[in-house]
Amino acid sequence: MLLLFGFILLMVIFKVFYVQVFDYKKLSNLASDLWSRNLPIEASRGKILDRNGIVLADNVTTTSLVLVPNQIKNKREVTNELAKILNVSYNEMKKHVFKNTSIERVHPLGRRLSYEVADKIEALKFDGVYLLKEAKRYYPYKTLLAHVLGYVGIDNQGLSGLELQYDKYLTGEAGAIKYFSDAKGNKLTLSDVYVKPQDGMDLQLTIDINIQKSVERELDNVVNMMNPDMALAVVMNPKTGEVLAMSSRPTFDPNNYKNYSSEVLSRNLPIWASYEPGSTQKIITTAASIEEKVIDIYNEHFFDSGGVTVDGARIRCWKAGGHGDQTFLQVLQNSCNPGFVLMGERLGKEKLFSYLDLFGFGQKTGIDLNGEGKGIIFPLSRVGNVELATTAFGQGISVTPIQQITAISAVLNGGNLLKPYVLASVLEPETGNVMYQNKKTVVRKTISKETSKTMRYALETVVALGGGKAAYIDGYRIGGKTGTAQKVKDGAYLVNNYIMSFVGIVPSNDPEAVLYIAIDNPKNTALLSSYTTTPIARRILLDIIDALDIKKQEGGVEKDWQWDDKVYYEVPNVIGKDKKEVKEILEHFKVEYSKTGSKVISQSPKAGERLEDGGTITLLPLENCQDYRENDQIEVYDLVEIKR
Repeated sequence: MLLLFGFILLMVIFKVFYVQVFDYKKLSNLASDLWSRNLPIEASRGKILDRNGIVLADNVTTTSLVLVPNQIKNKREVTNELAKILNVSYNEMKKHVFKNTSIERVHPLGRRLSYEVADKIEALKFDGVYLLKEAKRYYPYKTLLAHVLGYVGIDNQGLSGLELQYDKYLTGEAGAIKYFSDAKGNKLTLSDVYVKPQDGMDLQLTIDINIQKSVERELDNVVNMMNPDMALAVVMNPKTGEVLAMSSRPTFDPNNYKNYSSEVLSRNLPIWASYEPGSTQKIITTAASIEEKVIDIYNEHFFDSGGVTVDGARIRCWKAGGHGDQTFLQVLQNSCNPGFVLMGERLGKEKLFSYLDLFGFGQKTGIDLNGEGKGIIFPLSRVGNVELATTAFGQGISVTPIQQITAISAVLNGGNLLKPYVLASVLEPETGNVMYQNKKTVVRKTISKETSKTMRYALETVVALGGGKAAYIDGYRIGGKTGTAQKVKDGAYLVNNYIMSFVGIVPSNDPEAVLYIAIDNPKNTALLSSYTTTPIARRILLDIIDALDIKKQEGGVEKDWQWDDKVYYEVPNVIGKDKKEVKEILEHFKVEYSKTGSKVISQSPKAGERLEDGGTITLLPLENCQDYRENDQIEVYDLVEIKR
């Protein structure tokens, strides 16, 4: 019996020792949880940056109201004062102050308070009334890249665009101020515990803000001048699938997204809109025809009489009377529909539609943005001779802009269909370390490198010699293709209602950027892409050249100059010349002097560059030039940059 008692005593002693030594921390935490309360501290959402580190989506600090009802001593007074400050009814405020809960977040009337309102609440010094700092999403460039970036709700959750797509990265982990109270909620005189919030990851995009600004500017001009039903533009690196710019109209300001209709908010047109592509689709038909060797683009001729009849349906060329005798290269340059009808016939429906499938039409590209459309492609069973003919020149099918530019990129880059993407990398916010790196994804092979090379040259001739002349930039190798598609409603083509488009490529021999721009039903302008999209594309291409630092090249296709085209002259060297000499030498140009003086020591543009007739040359003269020699190199920083 004594032995048993001794054993029991030993077990009790061991248990007490175990609890005090080994289980102390666990039990202490459990006890702490019983009489601790948390005031939540919201984590900052990760920033969104362009490829150069420019912040596109940021956070600003705001204040929100949180109540601990059991700590509020005079609830009626508190209710009355808070109601007056927040400009709500007494009964509305009472729902929060008298609520039977440990912590009450006053939502939504107490969220994102102005500094003035927060100061008034702070001055009350009421027990149980707390003001907590929160992060509010802020988009410094307002409408810029709006549909791509998307927007967030009042609780900082992503609701659209990249904010939704990558919400798991952008959302941080909330922190808290942990205080201690008794069972009735009365605060105990114990030290508060601060749990630091973990901010969300930063996103770095493939977007170049300088190219994006150019696109936004030109689309705004389109809206102001042409009043279209919609307008859009996409710029892509055809070698990688990186999206360099993307925008559309109508647009919105994500800082105030509640002021816009759901249609405007939800429709990112470059990935959602679906319409007949028109003549830009001829790029695909030509590439397929070359790959299948059904045409000899350089040597084979085609006679265009102005139209062709297919199963009783008359398909006309846009040029009355036709283009006459031409090579198939000229068929592309002239965008001659009857020539493409013949290409379609030679390919046959099975082969042509297999290429449509190969280039990704009728399928989602897989771009990392929500809301992508698929377009519409005829099932083969419904394709007759007429459908085959119209598909060959870009009517009768429906594609999305992102499909179009992705397919054309495959034509240009050696034949690789790539998956387009907007996210470049995920960054740790404090260190900038790369946590995830996106990369080029090849979906499949489409055409050979040889065919791709031929197409790059062919599209350069379209700009230099064909319908894309308005996009020509002297000294740079520019490729492109115009497009005009008649719109369909209720199965019938609308009168004088077109989608005008243009594909621009720079440089055409080794493309670093492809631009696709489309304008839906422009008004107050000639219904020709050469008057609408093409000049706009040229201005964007100039900005792309600057943003990507693309150099001038020799060996490009010389433009077929027309009487009404701008004439370009080579800029002569006037360094070391007197003002009197300069006037005679620069007879084709306007001259501006940045300083007073007699002899020129620097000029912009430099000698050897080409400038349009009447363009401006800025000169820097100097008074005392006795020690200056003509070949001396002087670095000058204050010259005005001359825009092309």
